Amino acid sequence: MAFEDMVVMGRIVAPYGVYGWLKVLPDTEHLDGLLDYQAWWIGKAPNWRECTVEQTKIHNDVLLIKLAGVADRDAAFSMKGQQIAVPRAALPEPDEGEYYWSDLVGLSVTNTKGVVFGKITQVFETGANDVLVVREEHPTSVKGKDGKLHEEYRERLIPFTSDAVPDVNIKAGTVLVDWDADF
Repeated sequence: MAFEDMVVMGRIVAPYGVYGWLKVLPDTEHLDGLLDYQAWWIGKAPNWRECTVEQTKIHNDVLLIKLAGVADRDAAFSMKGQQIAVPRAALPEPDEGEYYWSDLVGLSVTNTKGVVFGKITQVFETGANDVLVVREEHPTSVKGKDGKLHEEYRERLIPFTSDAVPDVNIKAGTVLVDWDADF
């Protein structure tokens, strides 16, 4: 299945126990949002494979899941770091002003003064609001403690609020932010 047809909804963070259970950190609004889907696509684009969820449990702020074919800790450990996605067609259309995080990753970010900040590499939740991680596309040469020049990519953390992010245009691949370039 093509990556464009998939929406990343979480990731496998670790094995749990010795019988093939996995800890999953969902990127859904509600912790149990992923449980609405019996089949998950696991991997990293473009290499997805369909997996069937056999059992689930909610444990603190993670999901514990048992997938068909994952029978022991070694098999579970081999899945650590894999993304979990569902076909876009299985998801409801987001409401006006709402976005799937995976649709934001890769968009170009410019501030209201025309300064290009880079591209969104990640979105995460803080409790108060979601935060965009924006990384410069071109590195800056910085002199290190060893006296040698090193390339560094600047990252900005921008709150994903209507004040800080007045416009998102998924089709154009752009995000306009009201954020000072010095932050």
